[in-house]
Amino acid sequence: MKKQELSIPIPTTIPFFDQKIYNPKRRSTKRIRARNRDSNMGFFINQSFIVLLSISLLIVSPSPVFASENAVVSDRPTAYEFINSFGFPTGILPIGVVGYDYDPSTGKFAAYFDGTCSFSVEGSYQLKYKSAINGYISMGELTRLEGVSVKLFWFWIDIVDVKRVGDDLEFSVGIAGAGFPVDNFVESPQCGCGLDCMNFKVRKLKTNVTLSSY
Repeated sequence: MKKQELSIPIPTTIPFFDQKIYNPKRRSTKRIRARNRDSNMGFFINQSFIVLLSISLLIVSPSPVFASENAVVSDRPTAYEFINSFGFPTGILPIGVVGYDYDPSTGKFAAYFDGTCSFSVEGSYQLKYKSAINGYISMGELTRLEGVSVKLFWFWIDIVDVKRVGDDLEFSVGIAGAGFPVDNFVESPQCGCGLDCMNFKVRKLKTNVTLSSY
């Protein structure tokens, strides 16, 4: 009896199952890469948070330079206190000054209002202040004044000089002038109603007025 030989067919192609073979080295490499990516992402987030926090602190907390500048501004005297230091009463400026400038090298002074300001005094005089007035100030003198005028009869005439002489203030319009007691200018008048806004009437100035011509 003749033996039969078994022939097992050998495949000419190898199945692609070897890709599923577990490769610890490759898997560990992927894990390392994933961990590195996560750590880099965490580092980036932490750095971004620190930068944002620093910016927030800079915005909320002013620097010492800004704080010192604010302190200097807050310590600056008001315009009314400023003219007091030169011997003038507060009332030569009406209520509503929003700012002022002063150049100590020249003595030039300027005061600013939100708008024009006019009011009556002594029942007959009307004064008008422009939104910006300026002149040259020294102890007891305000010269070359611009922006302040008084209505005499039907005409508006510019007041050019104000001088303190003892207990009087002398106002000059160039060719003539008038003097009033300093006590009349203790209070600052209010635009529109002058010195008596509560009663809607004009409070008269003291009558010892002196007139002079130049």
